Amino acid sequence: MLERTAPRTGGWSSAAPSWLIAQFPAPLRGAAVPPLHPGAWWLWALALGTAATRTTNPLLLALLIATSAYVVATCRPNAPWARSYSVFFKLALAVLLIRLVFAVLLGSPLPGTHVIVTLPEIPLPDWTQGIRLGGKVTVETVLIAFYDGLRLATLLICVGAANSLANPTRLLKSLPGALYEIGVAVVVALTYAPNLIADVQRLRAARRLRGRPDTGFRGLLQVALPVLEGALERSVALAAAMDARGYGRTVDVPPRVRRTTTALTLGGLLGVCAGTYGLLTADGGTYGLPVLLAGVVAALAGLRLGSRRSPRTRYRPDRWDARAWLVAGSGAAVAALLTLAADRTPEALNPGVIPLVAPTLPLWPAAAVLLGLLPAFISPAPRTPAVTKEPS
Repeated sequence: MLERTAPRTGGWSSAAPSWLIAQFPAPLRGAAVPPLHPGAWWLWALALGTAATRTTNPLLLALLIATSAYVVATCRPNAPWARSYSVFFKLALAVLLIRLVFAVLLGSPLPGTHVIVTLPEIPLPDWTQGIRLGGKVTVETVLIAFYDGLRLATLLICVGAANSLANPTRLLKSLPGALYEIGVAVVVALTYAPNLIADVQRLRAARRLRGRPDTGFRGLLQVALPVLEGALERSVALAAAMDARGYGRTVDVPPRVRRTTTALTLGGLLGVCAGTYGLLTADGGTYGLPVLLAGVVAALAGLRLGSRRSPRTRYRPDRWDARAWLVAGSGAAVAALLTLAADRTPEALNPGVIPLVAPTLPLWPAAAVLLGLLPAFISPAPRTPAVTKEPS
């Protein structure tokens, strides 16, 4: 068993299997473990979100949420941007509650026989047919809203897991040069929520230490202004840093290369759209896959040529190693197996509401969801060493 005491940023864990440790060179086995590629975390989380869209079974959705929560608790690093999972969880609960409230107040056109309560109905004009305010609230209406809201909440929680596990700045380093400008905008947008949460937590803690209120409307107003000021200062500092590093400056390339890049990128994207449409239709099964593959190859070639306009160097680039393949593959396996289960046993993954059917936990789809726990065993967060007191 390999066991190394290391700071929070590295160190071998005894949970890592021996065959995975053996793939690294011998000098690196005693050193800090290289962090997992951030793209692997995003692929894993998006795959779990894709699996959530294939079912409305509340038991499977709860299992997906528990899987993401366990992986986040096991693999989340000790960094400010990694504390956003709980906020996304609260946002998901708010979305679920709002969906239920709208279902109760606005009702549903679906018939229901199990009436919970009858609210006073407000008459509406004729041009609002299909919409009502008040009336009968049935169990079927509430269940449909709960299933749909829980599915959307699971998707939000999976996105929160990706925000908590993947370092956004390292994700930006992994993008090709042709997508660098777009990547910067996306990364800045992704880091907005974690930075905002960290600022709010820091200011609330400071107010509590000073004996000032940090809850309620008054506390919110007194925290909002420093948070806004900090966001503006961070924006100015980011703009200055980007300008100092030459952001947006490009090199001259021959017109022939620019035209070829444009043709390959646009042609590749059109091929991807046409191939995807062919795969989704019954008549396009013969040409869909070849057109899709040709479009992907052309788009990648266009991105490769487009990278010449913005040459960039990477200091210590992230490696896509066996652990990244396993993490991304575990999420892809969950999405693929849930998609297959939705086609084979749709009644188990989408329990009926009219008539009412109690949801059951299908065994092999539940076992497929548990494959998403693999990252917790192959890429756990390094343990913080115990502080020993020196003898006096």
